[in-house]
Amino acid sequence: MMISAARKIAYEVLRRVEAEGTYASDLLHAELGAGVKPEDAGLATELVMGVLRWRRLLDFLLERQLKKPVAKLDLPVALALRIGIYQLRFLERIPARAAVNESVELVKSARKTSAATLVNAVLRRAANESRVPAEKLVPQATPAAERLSILHSHPTWLVERWLARLGERPTIALLEANNRAPRLSCALHDLTKREQVFAALRHAGLRLESGTILQSAFAVSGGSPTRTESFRAGAISIQDEASQTIPLLLDVQANDRVLDLCAAPGGKTPPLVRAAGSAGMVVAADRHAHRLRAMREQFKRLDLTQVRLVELDAASPLPFGAHFNRILVDAPCSGTGTLARHPEIRWRLQPEQLVEFHALQIALLKSALERLAPGGRLVYSTCSMEPEENEQVVAEALRGVSGFRRAVPSESAHTLKDKLVAGFETESLFDREGYFRTTPGPLETDGFFAAIITKS
Repeated sequence: MMISAARKIAYEVLRRVEAEGTYASDLLHAELGAGVKPEDAGLATELVMGVLRWRRLLDFLLERQLKKPVAKLDLPVALALRIGIYQLRFLERIPARAAVNESVELVKSARKTSAATLVNAVLRRAANESRVPAEKLVPQATPAAERLSILHSHPTWLVERWLARLGERPTIALLEANNRAPRLSCALHDLTKREQVFAALRHAGLRLESGTILQSAFAVSGGSPTRTESFRAGAISIQDEASQTIPLLLDVQANDRVLDLCAAPGGKTPPLVRAAGSAGMVVAADRHAHRLRAMREQFKRLDLTQVRLVELDAASPLPFGAHFNRILVDAPCSGTGTLARHPEIRWRLQPEQLVEFHALQIALLKSALERLAPGGRLVYSTCSMEPEENEQVVAEALRGVSGFRRAVPSESAHTLKDKLVAGFETESLFDREGYFRTTPGPLETDGFFAAIITKS
């Protein structure tokens, strides 16, 4: 029996995600080139992201038949079983026979022929209970956090944290949002060309929706925007809408000296460059040379040639004699606000890493504060939902330091006033302390945090 192209691609991407620690979205982008049929690209994406999002529940269902942990199986066997049971449980249009048989062929093609009988037997038994709601299969005596973790496919430690801080209903809403496919959001770089660009994208077969927050944001479906002339010409970029909002909080003015301290992969730098203008100066820094090279290629597509790229370790004192009017510290973080877009993060992240990120983030913020000019503005941001990486970092970095203050809610909201879609309530983006926050679900964005800090 032949293995479909979609399942071959899905298997290989999942294998590399596990074996190499790469991101599934990057691998899919590389694998799903113009030579792949749209229907195969769609199924491959569904299988990869579905298996990664629902891995905890899939393993629970498999272990009912296996009687041992999936983690003890060889990786090719585990992946074939997960791909098979995901189809049985979530994809009603795929016949059970195809889901089972092609999973058997996957282990054979991976030279694990001895496991073919096991895969066949486990998936056939799983098929018999594929229509039984998962809620009925989890023992009633299972502790609440563990039960939610299984049914919504998240690590127990993360669910326990959110339950303690947010409560049950908000936690369930967050878990559900993390298991929905996120909108594919884009940024329009020149609002005056909106109709022209949108017409070209529709002509290319894409379906468009307006942004939920920003006038310059929109969502696409029905194809890949990277294959369009609008993308190649630099008229648009792919970027989550909350992520697009972060650099706008800096309120960069013409002629400003701007530092983007943790710039890679470079999505937040372009609006800073455009706002500073030809008389301004924008320095984009990162500690990895290969990421700076990738940024340079992106900036060529966007025709942004005046950016100064600098390789440095921003956790150490910065090698600049001058001060900057505007500084963006989009810090490396756990990424718990992006679990819908990058579901593999939930299985990689460990509690102790939050402590490591916290220490790094404080070092980055303190370094940046030293280079902020009087009257200047700094934005510290993460795509994390965790206090240790957000408000606790800001509080600790500012403790005992004079001359800095956080912007109050009215100041923060005013920065975005002219950039939002008509009727959007700016204040909804900020909490009572003036922190910018988005939560996966309500606005169909990733979860972002930002603090605006000014220097007197």
